[in-house]
Amino acid sequence: MSDPVSFLSDLGHTPEHIGAVHGVVARIDPAVTVIDITHQIPAGNIRAGALALLRTVQYMPRGVVLGSVMPSPTPLIAAQTPVGFFVGPDNGLLAPAVAMVGGADVIVALESDDFRIPSSGAVLTVRDILAPAAAALASGQATITDLGPHRDPESVNPLILPLVEHSGGAVVGEVLWVDGTGTAQCNVSPEDLAMVGIVEGDDVIMRIGAVEHRISWHDDLMQVAETEGRLFVDPFGQIAVHVRNGAATESYPLDERVAVTFLKPESGTPVSLSGLLRSAD
Repeated sequence: MSDPVSFLSDLGHTPEHIGAVHGVVARIDPAVTVIDITHQIPAGNIRAGALALLRTVQYMPRGVVLGSVMPSPTPLIAAQTPVGFFVGPDNGLLAPAVAMVGGADVIVALESDDFRIPSSGAVLTVRDILAPAAAALASGQATITDLGPHRDPESVNPLILPLVEHSGGAVVGEVLWVDGTGTAQCNVSPEDLAMVGIVEGDDVIMRIGAVEHRISWHDDLMQVAETEGRLFVDPFGQIAVHVRNGAATESYPLDERVAVTFLKPESGTPVSLSGLLRSAD
C-alpha cells in the first residue's frame, strides 16, 4: 500500500511546476496521493517555509514530506523519521519539522541517477530529483539507502529559531511569521506571558523598538472594537498580534524578525508617543 506525499514549496508563481510534480508522482505510482500543504511561501524564503512546515507537519499523515524552497543550488537530502520520510534541500527547510517529529535516524544525499528524470535542458530540481525520490519512497519502490550515500547528521544544515527571553518582568520575543491578512505571529507562548503575570483578558504593554503600545489580550475577536489591536492565541498555540478588520503590520511597526517585548502595565506607566498621537486625533 502506498503512502501519501505532503508537498510544500515556493512555486506559487509558476503553477505548472506544481502540476508537473503531481504528474511525476502519478506516473511512478498512480496510487500515491499528493497533499498540497502550500505553494505560497515567498520565493526563496527558507525560514518562512520551515515555519510553515513546522506548523503543519503534525497534521499530515504518515508518509513522505516533500519540501522545495531553494533560493540557490543546494545539496538535496532524504531523512527517515518516526513518522515517515522528509525529502528536500539541505538548507534548513526541513530541520525544525524533523526535530519536532523525533529527529532522523538515517539521512542520505539524493545522488543516485536511478531516481532522477533525465532532462535535455536545465534540471528542474523539484520535478526531476525531489519528486521521483518522494514517489519512490511513498510507493515502496525504493528504500532510503537506495537514493544515495549516508550523510553525517551533524553535517546537515540546521535552522536556528530565536528563543524567548524572560528578563525584568518582561517577555522578549520576535515576530516569526506574518500571514496574508497582516497578522503577526510571535515565538511567544501563553505560558511565557503567564510567567510575568499576563493572562487572557489583561491589558498588555507591547514594546517595539523604543515605543510602547497598549494592547489587550482577547481570544474572542468580538471583545475589541473595529480597527483595534489585540493579542490572541492563534490556531498553532502561539501569541499573535491582530487588528480587527485591519492589518497589524499597518497599525504597528511589525514585520518578520522584528523584536517585540511584552510586559504587564504598572500604575504610572508612561504614555507612548504613538498613544499621544492617537489621543490628539
